[in-house]
Amino acid sequence: MIAKLLKTALLLLISFSATAQTDPSVFENLKFRFIGPEGNRTIAIAGVPGDPMVNYIGAASGGLWKTTDGGLDWDPIFDDQDVSSIGSVAITPTNSDIVWVGTGETFVIRPAHAMGDGIYKSEDAGKTWKNMGLEKTGRIGRIIVHPTNPDIVYAASLGHTYGPQQERGVYKTVDRGKNWKRIFFVDESTGAAELAIDPKNPDRLLVGMWSIHINSWGLNSGGPGGGVYRTTDGGETWESLSKYGLPGGKENPVGKTAVAISHSEPNIVYALFEIESPALYRSEDFGNSWTLQTRNHDIGERAPYYIRMAVSPSDPNELYFANVKFSTSKDGGKTIEGGYRAGGDNHDIWLDPTNADRLMVAHDGGASISMNRGKSFQRIVLPIAQMYHVAVDDQIPYNVYGNRQDGYSYKGPSNSRQGYIPLGLWTDVGGCESGFAQPNPFDNDIVWSGCYDGGLQRFNAKTGHAQDVRVWPEAGYGWEPGKLKYRWHWNFPLAFSPHTKHRVYVGSQYVHKSDDNGQSWQVISPDLTLNDKTHQQSSGGIAIDNLMTFDGSVLFSIVESPLEPGLIWTGSNDGQVQLTKDGGKNWTNVTANIPNLPKWGTITNIEVSRYKKGTVYITVDLHQMGDFDPYVYKTEDYGQSWKMISGSVPKSVHSFAHVVKEDPKKEGMLYLGVDNGIYITTNDGESWMRLKNNLPPAPVYWLEIQERFDDLVVGTYGRGYYILDNISPLREYDLDAMDKKAHLFSLRPAYRFQDVQSIKTDGRSLNSGRNPAYGAEINYYLKDSTDQKIEIQILTSEEEIVRTLEGKNKPGINRIMWDLRFEPTFKPKLQSTPREGLGHSSMVKAGGLWSHGISI
Repeated sequence: MIAKLLKTALLLLISFSATAQTDPSVFENLKFRFIGPEGNRTIAIAGVPGDPMVNYIGAASGGLWKTTDGGLDWDPIFDDQDVSSIGSVAITPTNSDIVWVGTGETFVIRPAHAMGDGIYKSEDAGKTWKNMGLEKTGRIGRIIVHPTNPDIVYAASLGHTYGPQQERGVYKTVDRGKNWKRIFFVDESTGAAELAIDPKNPDRLLVGMWSIHINSWGLNSGGPGGGVYRTTDGGETWESLSKYGLPGGKENPVGKTAVAISHSEPNIVYALFEIESPALYRSEDFGNSWTLQTRNHDIGERAPYYIRMAVSPSDPNELYFANVKFSTSKDGGKTIEGGYRAGGDNHDIWLDPTNADRLMVAHDGGASISMNRGKSFQRIVLPIAQMYHVAVDDQIPYNVYGNRQDGYSYKGPSNSRQGYIPLGLWTDVGGCESGFAQPNPFDNDIVWSGCYDGGLQRFNAKTGHAQDVRVWPEAGYGWEPGKLKYRWHWNFPLAFSPHTKHRVYVGSQYVHKSDDNGQSWQVISPDLTLNDKTHQQSSGGIAIDNLMTFDGSVLFSIVESPLEPGLIWTGSNDGQVQLTKDGGKNWTNVTANIPNLPKWGTITNIEVSRYKKGTVYITVDLHQMGDFDPYVYKTEDYGQSWKMISGSVPKSVHSFAHVVKEDPKKEGMLYLGVDNGIYITTNDGESWMRLKNNLPPAPVYWLEIQERFDDLVVGTYGRGYYILDNISPLREYDLDAMDKKAHLFSLRPAYRFQDVQSIKTDGRSLNSGRNPAYGAEINYYLKDSTDQKIEIQILTSEEEIVRTLEGKNKPGINRIMWDLRFEPTFKPKLQSTPREGLGHSSMVKAGGLWSHGISI
């Protein structure tokens, strides 16, 4: 540490310019750094026809990415917007510089899908963007630009899916997005899932409509409004094609529906239905008559999460299907061949209309590009990891832990000490793609990691073994939740006791406790939910889908007070907050004391204060009830009374709250994670400040503060893990610096890390993480900019100068690094070439400088 190594003091020498102006962005010079791991889900993909160098990928909750070199490099080009989910991408056929994106995900199967806030347009190939409206549509899964008239654009709106809504159906603009008209609407429960246009007669379109309703206790796919509809006059009139032999309507309701039109022979069209057994139909007269081609599970499995297809631009009988498998047909869908060569859990397909050999697929492992009609694929993995939580240990340097959707559990370094953080330094710690991964606070070599269906493993870092310690050895796959002994959320809670070593709590509808490393479990509570049996029915709708993604009446949060042993709080996904003061013998429900709290919210986290007994903060997420407002409450009397403290957080479809954390060194300072970023308060919620800087607008599902290093560690659901090193300026600014012209912030301990031998890798990738800058961070505040030189002197206790550093002169908080060294040795420059044969030393004066030249 600096204090021990050099016993330094610091002196800030500053001169001010009288004409300087104040910049309100005080904290913008503090930057987050990405540390990994590799990403997963993409849901939209498109390329410039005829130009394989330029492609776009839309991530489920990680923004929009572009390559201009055929996929070697990818850049995020949408991070300056405030939305993370890209549900559709469309490139204008007559001008590839005009790009449209629709926001919000339409592949919905779990309670973790980011919202959209409308449709955006770029007229310079993605350099700049403008929101063009449709802000309330929630999820836009398809955009189609007229093949010859760039003024005409169609958008398929699914709606937010959490309740009845007018902003659903098909929208059209005839003036490049200045004005929109809803040209097709079925009812408030039915939205547009897919849209296709006849490229040769663009007045003809097909739309696949989907009746869908989601709450925290279930997904109901299907209804009388679903099915295929047709227009032949550019959307002026529509008709249901159920009267021509397709399923759909009140007598034969369907779930999610996909449509596709042949590019080469547009009279040949296809329709794919979620129904009792997935069904593919074909028409050769644009929908006047239909033939059932096949019923095949591989092309319609778990339909709400998939159901999409495409027709080869050169062969109307060649079909591609996006589902769990990537499947193809060469005979119009009569026979299907599937596999995973493109990817698993596939969502979107794009085919180059000018080159049938070029195709791209978006899936849960990233994206895949083929230039040989699918014989081989180039895999694209972007830094868009969807991490459910984040935890840290207390090692030096510390490690970061968590579980990633469609992946694994992860442990990785905050500082690799080898240049950068390669992907290969991230390792498994048991568990799977959901829940928590947390190191034991008393023994960091032991990590507990969850998995859906109540899965739980105890990982030993010394042996590399993961032991199954689940509470109940019964698989719940497929079962109606109300018939199970224990009901588990996809992300069921896991917590350690801060007082009793090796004590672990997990939550079903009950609190389970183990004191013997998971060898046995005790139930220490009654059912702490409302136990509403109507919220424990099968999920899915048309097709049953019980996989712990929409189970109602389960616990979502558990925490034991750091100040009072045996004081345990719980929160459920049906809005219940309960506590026990005696280790589980007696429980009190305090939900009724929370003012103005709507029903059926999810208590996403509970933060028990370390400063005062009885003080607790909670976040409540109601977005699955169609309420996107932030709900953060505080109690100071063990839940007998509560106060909402999030009233000043700006409201939007992205503002629902996931997590609130208390600062470990400053009472009243809180960090709030919402669905597009972070807010901070230093006055216990009276006012909140958005901390954006360079953090992408991804959902922030969890936050931790590593206390030894004073780092804010951010778990995003869409862009992996980020770290804001040394948050002391955030903490100290309002009390110590705000009213000063200049201020030097306190120093955190610094470590003289030595590099370690690196692992063998294929080199840097898009998923490589960044290490912290080496040395001691020096943070100072300038109220105004200055054109004068700024110096920071590092002194010994005897005021001897150790080092003089040149500082930045930007207004706000500035950060420079001292490398823990003395002044570098002066190396004189040779000012002239020594004369040949000179056998002795000489001093040569040139240009007023002296240099010592030696001939040997």
